[in-house]
Amino acid sequence: MSSPRRVVITGLGAVTSIGTGVAEFLGGLRAGRSGAKPVTSFDVTGFEHAQGCEIDDFDAASYVHNLPLREYGRASHFAAAAARMAVEDAGLPAHDLRQARSLVTVGTTDGESRDLDRLVQQEVAHGPERMDPVVARRVPAGRLSVAAARELGLVNVEAVTLPTACAAGNYAIGYGYDAVRTGEVEFALCGGADAVCLKTFAGFYRLGTIAPERCQPFDRHRKGILTGEGAGILLLESLESALARGATIHAEVLGYGLNCDADHPVAPNEDSFARCVRLAHDNAGIAADDVDLISAHGTGTKANDVSEARAIRQVFGDKTPRTVSIKSMIGHTMGAASAIAAIACTLAIREGFIPPTINHVETDPECDIDCVPNEAVDADLRVVQNNALAFGGNNAVLMLGRYDTGGPAGPAGGHR
Repeated sequence: MSSPRRVVITGLGAVTSIGTGVAEFLGGLRAGRSGAKPVTSFDVTGFEHAQGCEIDDFDAASYVHNLPLREYGRASHFAAAAARMAVEDAGLPAHDLRQARSLVTVGTTDGESRDLDRLVQQEVAHGPERMDPVVARRVPAGRLSVAAARELGLVNVEAVTLPTACAAGNYAIGYGYDAVRTGEVEFALCGGADAVCLKTFAGFYRLGTIAPERCQPFDRHRKGILTGEGAGILLLESLESALARGATIHAEVLGYGLNCDADHPVAPNEDSFARCVRLAHDNAGIAADDVDLISAHGTGTKANDVSEARAIRQVFGDKTPRTVSIKSMIGHTMGAASAIAAIACTLAIREGFIPPTINHVETDPECDIDCVPNEAVDADLRVVQNNALAFGGNNAVLMLGRYDTGGPAGPAGGHR
């Protein structure tokens, strides 16, 4: 049996409210840009406040070349666009990708729920017989991964959509990592995508977790999330493949951890999440002391931030790494959240900086972490941890490292 292969990240594609494309997204992260603005994509009549992190300058036709756009919904457009960006960023010829065994795996919370909103409105107003059949065909969540594969003309491909809510992006990256590491596929395009919709906004609003103006993770006066949208897709391949074709290696995937405590529909379980972090460290072959930075789930809700901070202290003790939340900038992009955050982690490793947690005024004493408030800082990063917690107790932690020609990141010189 051959040894597991090292897996590296060679392509990045991002569609976010602070920048579309890796260069613009990187600029937004460095500047601490906010994507928050009044919601315009659906009727917010009756809500006392309606801020969100929508993408208002995305023209799918500018990024998607082969997909019949009318047959697919907005989240699928995001996924296809980000996948194409990742392939182009990797410098991978389309012909080579089509000839290889490949995987497309996309995580999501809502699928095409904006289309579901529309169908429900049509049914209520006119009856089910007046529902638009074209829109109805766009609804299945599986079409998100199919859209990316179809855009790239992939035929020797497995296309999988993982609906594990707000941890789905990390789940998808872990799936891709395993497939490349074991040699099942040569290339994996993996990440997450979601679009803002009335259903999700109203649901969080009814829970009392939509912030009136801004998202303030770990702040004493935080008031909740802002719903966001977008996609993040990473191209994974084996180290041997990347070196053979002279690809630029952005970072290395060291390992990941998953668990599901099923303890509560919406409340996080800090003990279970701490176990998930330890699983990720063990899978990556690193110790807690090796972690230089944590990209937190960091939603800005009282329940999440305190529970996540306590779980971090369970694992790291008094030596907690700096812990940031990019949701302060781009809002909560649901199934895309940890995928976009994984791209932010990769860029932080590659560029040598830590993006800030913006909108920060005063750290909640119950959180007690260094969240790098308001301004990015330079940093030499070798190992970065990307957290994701989801409703239903679906937890996922991804470990990324700086590519080192002498061996994977970490003091032992390798992960299993």
